[in-house]
Amino acid sequence: MDEKEVLIKLLAVEQEIAARANDPLSRYNSDVVHEKQMLFHKCEKRNRWVFGGNRSGKTECGAVECVWLALGIHPFRRNRGDASGWVVSLTQQVQRDVAQAKILKYLPRRYIVKIVMREGSASSPENGVIDYIVVKNAVGGNGRIGFRSCDQGREKFQGMSLDFVWFDEEPPKDIYDECRMRVFDKKGDIFGTMTPLKGLTWVYYEVELNENNDPEIWSESMQWSDNPYLDPAEIEHMQTVIPKSEQLSRRYGKFTTGEGLVYPEFEPAVHVIEPFSVPHEWQVNISIDPGLKNPTSAHFYAVDFDGRIYVVAEHFEAGQSIDHHVQKLFELADALGWRRDFKGRLTALIDSAANQRTLAYEKSVAELFAEKGVLVNTNVNKDLYSGIQRIKSLFEQRPPRIFIFSSCVNLIRELKSYWWGDGDRPKKVDDHALDELRYFVMTQPSPAKPPVREKTPVELDKERLMRSIRRQRAWTRKF
Repeated sequence: MDEKEVLIKLLAVEQEIAARANDPLSRYNSDVVHEKQMLFHKCEKRNRWVFGGNRSGKTECGAVECVWLALGIHPFRRNRGDASGWVVSLTQQVQRDVAQAKILKYLPRRYIVKIVMREGSASSPENGVIDYIVVKNAVGGNGRIGFRSCDQGREKFQGMSLDFVWFDEEPPKDIYDECRMRVFDKKGDIFGTMTPLKGLTWVYYEVELNENNDPEIWSESMQWSDNPYLDPAEIEHMQTVIPKSEQLSRRYGKFTTGEGLVYPEFEPAVHVIEPFSVPHEWQVNISIDPGLKNPTSAHFYAVDFDGRIYVVAEHFEAGQSIDHHVQKLFELADALGWRRDFKGRLTALIDSAANQRTLAYEKSVAELFAEKGVLVNTNVNKDLYSGIQRIKSLFEQRPPRIFIFSSCVNLIRELKSYWWGDGDRPKKVDDHALDELRYFVMTQPSPAKPPVREKTPVELDKERLMRSIRRQRAWTRKF
């Protein structure tokens, strides 16, 4: 190879380095991406959704996810050769102006093999409507990013086998179901990024609340404050311009009805943590909201040395006897190594209504629990307004003052679906876990006391010596 050829190759390498340094995809990394975007990319679930306020960064992470998967260069997932997927928009115009523009922004031109247009010219794809893009795939073969719009109808979503589908904004339920079948045989990925402006739609129940308990579903909300690139002054201005009725969805990425969520401050990414072994010194109490036809809800609560509250375990079941509930509480206590009193009993808070006796029972619910070894305290503060405000404050503070173990699925679900009704009272629906959370929080639990460390023989000898010296000095001063 002569000197000229060497120089040409070096120049090509330098141009490649410069191109990589300047393209948006290379710059999209943990240094510039905000925390919740990375949570989305790192999540291993196969059905992931980001509910984001406007300008929160949700569309950016959806577009990059598509590009990574098609190119076979995803840094956190198993990459596939010949990866093929769809970008689904509401209309062709929205496809061109939003999702398609984002894909073209993050897809380096050097990796594009072919662009096939539905309308316009492949030489200026940003001005037309793309049918699909063929790209080089690092694992093998070529990747493919196809574009569909919901206004084409369900029939246009049939037939193909795909590795991924990205929904840019909320699709109709029938198109979502059809796309799930497209990734079924390949165990592919479904992900969506949307601002929840339509109220409590099927996405709220099936994804946000995960009413079917699908283990592959994951969701998170992004708000303006999560995006470090938004101007604080502009955020403040937008707060005054956007009606309060729309701020829950447009600012916080939260689903809403006309009344609004009671606890919009609750953020699963911040407040829900994975279970760990809770120190004995942190263990405080159980709180119970009893029911017969309605669920009996009980949670185990702990408080650390700094006063942070942890909800560490859950029992939630309807239509069962008190004997059954007590058995389940003791099983949970055994699994947790939970503290008991000197007689081996568990202690708990319970709704004061448990003191009442009915014609069907000679004994109250509180007495029946106590007979079975759960000593319940019915002297709880049930003030609704103060309790809600205290819980809201715990969620709102930074760093957070309350954490919920991910195993407490019913408490998490209720927090996501607790709505205001008329006036200052929430709707009295599906709030059993929230009631007993309020009972515990209103006790204003104190921080745990660190265990007293036993002194070493050397420390004990030193203390005896110092006491002896002080006695001698006191005796000397008398004379």
